[in-house]
Amino acid sequence: MTDFAAVVLAGERADRDALRDHTGVACKALLEIDGTPMIRRVIAALEEAGSIASIRLSGPVEECVRAEPGLAALIDAGRATWSAPGPTPSTSAYAMLSAVPGDQPVLITTADHPLLTAEIVDHFCNDRALGDYDVVIGLAPYDLVRQTFPDLKKTVLRFRDGQFCGCNLFGFLTEDGRRMADFWRRVEKDRKKPLVVIRLLGLWALLRYRMGWLTLENALSLLSRKVGLRIGAVILPYAHASVDVDSVEDYLHLQRYANTQGAPGKASGTEPAPAGRG
Repeated sequence: MTDFAAVVLAGERADRDALRDHTGVACKALLEIDGTPMIRRVIAALEEAGSIASIRLSGPVEECVRAEPGLAALIDAGRATWSAPGPTPSTSAYAMLSAVPGDQPVLITTADHPLLTAEIVDHFCNDRALGDYDVVIGLAPYDLVRQTFPDLKKTVLRFRDGQFCGCNLFGFLTEDGRRMADFWRRVEKDRKKPLVVIRLLGLWALLRYRMGWLTLENALSLLSRKVGLRIGAVILPYAHASVDVDSVEDYLHLQRYANTQGAPGKASGTEPAPAGRG
């Protein structure tokens, strides 16, 4: 599957932010990793990817765009279109999905994804399972992430058949799948609390998760039934696909790893099959 419209969420979650206070940047998306603002690193990966037909930015606010000449020039040249961000990532995503023709698949990612590469994007967008789903999410094996980035603190989804980290990659493959943005709004504030999110699937699902009985496929199947969509996951063999910058600690660690962006964390000789519905 090719010709995705890519959406980059680049708004701010709060008026005060420890990262902005620590680094002095006006917007988190402009935070530099190895000398380049994160949002420009993300755009560069999307431009290089063969599966991306267009790039849309939701944020940062206009003052921040004009404060970063490279980003402003990129937008002025038509290499990406810009819209003001919504009050939350989920409302921004909903608005951006509504602006893309219904028959075009959409990839949503975030501006704080500084180690994103074209290889990761194309692996995700060209996965063989995409035709079976309305929505897919990107996940990376936690053991791979921990091995490559032992100092980074990650939210871990612990299932019977494996432990995974989110990758801030979401594929909306059908027009019907865009209804998933409504569910996203319900869980957004608890995105770092797996137990709270799992509880939305029912108390029995929560118990199975707490006891280590719930598989990833079981969870996706329950979620699919709850929202009335076909939801799957693409397991990405790249540790750096899971790296985002949520804290000052993340930022300091990422500066140390930045020079290894091209190669870190790819599982050698393996390409895990995507998880489907159970």
